[in-house]
Amino acid sequence: MTVTVSKPLAERIEDLLPQTQCTKCGYPACRPYAQAIAAGEANYNQCPPGGAKGIARLAALLGKPVIPLDVTHGEERPRPVAVIDENVCIGCTLCMQACPVDAIVGAAKQMHTVIPELCTGCDLCVPPCPVDCIAMIPVTGDATGWDAWSQPQADDARTRHDRRIARQAREQALAEARANARQAARDGVAAAQEAPTPKVDETTTEDPEAKKRAIIQAALEHARKKKEEMAKLGAGPKNTEHVSAAVQAQIDAADARRRRLGMNEPDDPNDNDSH
Repeated sequence: MTVTVSKPLAERIEDLLPQTQCTKCGYPACRPYAQAIAAGEANYNQCPPGGAKGIARLAALLGKPVIPLDVTHGEERPRPVAVIDENVCIGCTLCMQACPVDAIVGAAKQMHTVIPELCTGCDLCVPPCPVDCIAMIPVTGDATGWDAWSQPQADDARTRHDRRIARQAREQALAEARANARQAARDGVAAAQEAPTPKVDETTTEDPEAKKRAIIQAALEHARKKKEEMAKLGAGPKNTEHVSAAVQAQIDAADARRRRLGMNEPDDPNDNDSH
């Protein structure tokens, strides 16, 4: 026993579209047009590449009458293929960026060419060409609409369009990640440049030992202020009473070193001289 899972209406409509991705229907691709038909936001007679047969296919699926093509979206015609005049092409890549099914190959500042078997005749590469080197040449004689196109060609065009969309999404995500990384690096440099540095008494800079003591004293002063701020917030040091003899010996040794250097913290209640 086999179980058949019915596709959503939008997907069944999309399966019947020619997948030229030409945007003539008023939508950016065949899938959005199918979704609009399913939602009742678009009519089912807006696809010139599908022509009269395409309308009949959609009408049968939707249980609606066959109606004429809305020619405000274009005329049904023999299927054309884009041809690039290689002697005029300047390699600007604009046609490659416009092609919805990656049927154009080339590189920046190099000649481009169209792969005829992959071209859907969408016309989208023509407007952006700055040197008018692209012509749309009919290749199906008098055959128009679905008589000039096949379901395997439509399925292949849809696959290539979906791959292109996925690739563009990956490239966009990578570009955003790189931009965020660069911005984070710039922010880190700016923060480092803005960070305050300990002030050193200029009168001590000629004496290396005095300079060292001044830097340490400035650091101690910064630590003392930080400790006072933390104490006001109730986040002072813990477990300061009943310390072990070993820990107290370490504290006393540190105090002795500070006294030898003349760097006792002023008014420090832990200073042995104040006990």
